[in-house]
Amino acid sequence: MKISKKAISSIIIFTLLMNALLCLSGAFLFDKIIKKLYNERGYVVANIISEQIDHDKISEYSKTWRTDDYYKKMEIYLKSIQEKSNAAYIYIGVPSDNKTIKYIYDSGSEMGYVDPISAPFDEIWAAYTKGIIPTGYLERRSQYGFLTSSCLPIIDSTGKVAALLFVDTNMEVILSTLNRYVFRMVIISVILLAIFCYLNWHFLNKNLINPIMVIRKNVRHFAENNAQNDHSLEKIKTKDEIEELAVSVNNMENSIIDYIDNIRTIMAEKERIGAELNIATQIQADMLPRIFPPFPERKEFDIYATMRPAKEVGGDFYDFFLLDNDHIAMVMADVSGKGVPAALFMVIAKTLIKNRALLDKKFSPAEILTDVNNQLCEGNEVELFVTVWLGILQISTGKGIAANAGHEHPAIKRKNGRYELIKYKHSPALATMQGIRIKEHDFYLNPGDSFFVYTDGVTEATNKDIKMFGTDRMLDALNSLPNPDAKTLLENVRNEIDKFVEDAPQFDDITMLGFKYFG
Repeated sequence: MKISKKAISSIIIFTLLMNALLCLSGAFLFDKIIKKLYNERGYVVANIISEQIDHDKISEYSKTWRTDDYYKKMEIYLKSIQEKSNAAYIYIGVPSDNKTIKYIYDSGSEMGYVDPISAPFDEIWAAYTKGIIPTGYLERRSQYGFLTSSCLPIIDSTGKVAALLFVDTNMEVILSTLNRYVFRMVIISVILLAIFCYLNWHFLNKNLINPIMVIRKNVRHFAENNAQNDHSLEKIKTKDEIEELAVSVNNMENSIIDYIDNIRTIMAEKERIGAELNIATQIQADMLPRIFPPFPERKEFDIYATMRPAKEVGGDFYDFFLLDNDHIAMVMADVSGKGVPAALFMVIAKTLIKNRALLDKKFSPAEILTDVNNQLCEGNEVELFVTVWLGILQISTGKGIAANAGHEHPAIKRKNGRYELIKYKHSPALATMQGIRIKEHDFYLNPGDSFFVYTDGVTEATNKDIKMFGTDRMLDALNSLPNPDAKTLLENVRNEIDKFVEDAPQFDDITMLGFKYFG
């Protein structure tokens, strides 16, 4: 469909929708007003009747169900009121909790006739038992037609509700009035639509559509003829934004040829950088332990770890290695920042931590991280830092020592228990200040115990609603399986993160390590 057809179609559709909405809103408001007027008119008639009839006689009839001379006079009076007020029905009755009404007076039946109640029963029953006049419209469909009722309690001299007085209005009267209103609104809207469409189309065609067609033809020629400008846009002189658009397009076309050459150069450079980043990704992945189980001859424990970077290369890293035949060191770390700078700083930090740990004979995470911190602070002009959790476990006894330099709290699970966060005061992150002393603390693992360490990419994984995964969901994921191995545990946590995040982009590296101790 061409723009001219789209323009006239949009004008017609928009105008039709606006007119339809106006008609519907007008009909809705008119319907409410008409119903209110007829309902109020019904209550006016009901109040007039209530003032003229003897309420105590009505109370007497509700008990004896016998007519007398007064009843005959009242019957004549009510029939005359019905005729003069143009009410559909006027009747007096006593409702029952079985949702029926027993008529004291009804123009179409004898006293004592019982009929089912088709109007909203709760409001009628409240009017009879509590003397509450209904606040809403008592619309009903029954064998007597589509009606709206005005209901008024008749209270005798003792203050008791003896019966209910109803004045019914035929809804067909209301609906016919509404239909006439809607019909007239539609006729007026159609006339206004035709005038509006003609004037709007004439203006748009002259001042917008024809100049746009010229721009369209020029752009198509430019694209089909290898970016050659035919200068047709210089003929557009509308003295408005369309002329400014034509000038801008013309200038853009004159710049595109030079820009295409620049793009070719940039794309070649981007492909080169992309290839180098792929190599860097592979190199970084190769630096982390990736063969599992890493120590197949050791049956005392089960260990598994993963790292999923947010970009081609990341700043998170994990590591684990045997210090001797009876001690294993485990590292979980997160470098500030993202991308290549964080990855380079990660390589330095990982290398320093491992080398210093292998030289340490005291098995002291605090001394290891204290020395690494001083080395990282030297020449750290970019002011990057790294949070580190380092634990050293004596395999034969399950006794461990851990140091936490600004990292996330680990989670531990005792045998047959549940994973819980182990919270304690952190030391500052590494490379933030030279000369700081890192603190350490002891922990113990009994056969069957497990622990889980991670980076903030796990808890801060964010979905499209800007809600984070959080520690509560992480613990729920850790505890969702009864007794998984380390690999299954991490895969389950990663699956829960993916289900939570869905299609939202990953903003941070996600790194996890699971360890299960068998003793």
